[in-house]
Amino acid sequence: MKAVATSDLSVGGAHLAATAIRDGLVDEIRLYLNPVAVGAGKAALPNAVRLDLALVDEHRFGNGVVYLAYSTRK
Repeated sequence: MKAVATSDLSVGGAHLAATAIRDGLVDEIRLYLNPVAVGAGKAALPNAVRLDLALVDEHRFGNGVVYLAYSTRK
């Protein structure tokens, strides 16, 4: 799909995104970090994967949420 796409593709969900990241298909990672401690849950990024990321954008919202955008360096 990525090779023939004419526009950006989005992947959501921890499991599907982790698979795409592990397979080297992700060019950019966008995260919204919400300052809530829940003690458990799925990780935003997969375990045992080394990513070289470059911060390309960030924004802090008044409610404490932080938007971060990273490009993957290959």
